[in-house]
Amino acid sequence: MLNAMQVSTPASGILYLHGFNSGSASPKAALMRAACEHLSLPCVTPQLPHRPDRALAVAEACLDELGMVPMVVGSSMGGFLATLVAERHDLPAALINPAVAPARLVTAWIGEALVNPYSGERFQVEEAHRRELEVLTPERVTPWRYLLLLGTADETLDARDAWAFYRGAASILHPGGDHGFSALADYLPAILAHGGHSLSVGAVASLR
Repeated sequence: MLNAMQVSTPASGILYLHGFNSGSASPKAALMRAACEHLSLPCVTPQLPHRPDRALAVAEACLDELGMVPMVVGSSMGGFLATLVAERHDLPAALINPAVAPARLVTAWIGEALVNPYSGERFQVEEAHRRELEVLTPERVTPWRYLLLLGTADETLDARDAWAFYRGAASILHPGGDHGFSALADYLPAILAHGGHSLSVGAVASLR
């Protein structure tokens, strides 16, 4: 189901936020940059710190590079951060398999040592991650500002949680779609249309 958001002014740029322990060099970030390059649209895909409060600060600092009314796009934990940025700054956003209860998600990872495959950074998931996410999690959102893209076979997050939390948002369900949303290239036109831009189907080939 897709209900078009009424966009009065096209997005002045795109801020893409990657997921937890992912990076600005990830395939989805690369696809977003390619789509924006095709449209000559400013795009920033920052490498985010693993700590949630610092990641949010980096994301918000990028807005100054993207004009008056940018659109925020985020995947997984990046979708959670994109929600915070969109709500705080009154911006449109497109969310790909967003985390809606991230504090609960990272609880199972506390004590685990991780290596970021894109930056090479080594860190351990701590109780501080859970506490920060718990404090940041909003009780409600403004559904009309969002385009929600959900894979029905997400192996990490239950798509029904996001469907319920963002109820009323423009939504696309990708049958059999995984958490990585490997079909993202096919949905770039819908994402850009949510920001008031027209990208032709197939203009950006999948990088997978």
